Amino acid sequence: MAAEGTAAAGGGAVGGRLAKDSLRQSKCPDAAPNARRGSALSRDAERRAYQWCREYLGGAWRRARPEELRVDPVSGGLSNLLFRCALPDHLPSVGAEPREVLLRLYGAILQGVDSLVLESVMFAILAERSLGPQLYGVFPEGRLEQYIPSRPLKTRELREPVLSAAIATKMAQFHGMEMPFTKEPRWLFGTMERYLKQIQDLPPTGLPQMNLLEMYSLKDEIGNLRKLLDSTPSPVVFCHNDIQEGNILLLSEPKDADSLMLVDFEYSSYNYRGFDIGNHFCEWVYDYTHEEWPFYKAQAADYPTRGQQLHFIRHYLAEVKKGETISQEEQRKLEEDLLVEVNRYALASHFFWGLWSILQASMSTIEFGYLVNNPGVCPVSIPVLFPAEGAADQLPPLVLTLRPPIPWIFPRASRAGPWREAQRTGGPGDWAEPPG
Repeated sequence: MAAEGTAAAGGGAVGGRLAKDSLRQSKCPDAAPNARRGSALSRDAERRAYQWCREYLGGAWRRARPEELRVDPVSGGLSNLLFRCALPDHLPSVGAEPREVLLRLYGAILQGVDSLVLESVMFAILAERSLGPQLYGVFPEGRLEQYIPSRPLKTRELREPVLSAAIATKMAQFHGMEMPFTKEPRWLFGTMERYLKQIQDLPPTGLPQMNLLEMYSLKDEIGNLRKLLDSTPSPVVFCHNDIQEGNILLLSEPKDADSLMLVDFEYSSYNYRGFDIGNHFCEWVYDYTHEEWPFYKAQAADYPTRGQQLHFIRHYLAEVKKGETISQEEQRKLEEDLLVEVNRYALASHFFWGLWSILQASMSTIEFGYLVNNPGVCPVSIPVLFPAEGAADQLPPLVLTLRPPIPWIFPRASRAGPWREAQRTGGPGDWAEPPG
């Protein structure tokens, strides 16, 4: 969900950030139906970009004058600010220094020395394994990465069978990696609880969207979600946790997994497999390239059908089980179990990015409708994941941008109680209660 844009958006590390007055001043308005996204970089930030490139890249970068350096914004980042820095054509290379790089300026929501170190180590390991862009420089405000000629996928391409199969294979390969990080799956609920604590500590804003939050017990929501997922077996693997179209680069013609590169590893960790797949399925719904406020579009009907999910799952399992012989009966059981697993973990995806959006709305300088209290913007408007019976009808609708719940995952009218979950079996309107 935290899209990082085009070319080689390689994964935002989590450290400090430029002072607020030296960043692009683009705090999103509360309501701006005609506002368009800005892209200017302040003079101070341009000066810093020149200094970082000169210091960390050396060679011809040390010979370039400040006014010769080309710094162009890379659109799409929702967690960080991204810029392509390039040498002028007339300046010859001195050695093997790159002629263009990606500059990443860390976002306000992703900070902390421990996280910075862990993510930088992760990025370097993936680069060494040729699974991510090269790392050229790390500093408190951001880092310099390899700029890879490519393009991110478009939302509509996620449903193309060839690409969907390639993404499934790439995800399975990612899940099979061994990384030198804790194998305890604390990231998901640990991060949500931290986000919730930060939300509770926010000063009053006067925004009606934020005032609405006081009507919901988000702490109880996390508790209910934890109970459901505790009863849903899901193996712990190394997860990307944000495999959406903006974080999947197309390097060549889409033939297989080698045509793709996953980028943006700032949320990666050991986590439950179901979250990574369920989160990806949710991303079929959201297009973050819309040029006008709130800079995204959502189409709930685009959530993958059972058939599309099975197509993805079969290619995922084919990679995971490569070299193994399993019966048709075992295959069917694996597929059905995984269908239930990922659609339950899709609940966690909605809740995680909902909390993330609330925090982004309070601190980010990136232009985006993180909090939208306007059901007309998105066709989905369901306030809570697990309301007590009848409670949903007593609360006004709240759209948490990027993760508004999808109707057939969270049936409002037909839910009899907090633990009644619907599972899609066909097109919209087809329902089946889960086993047990």
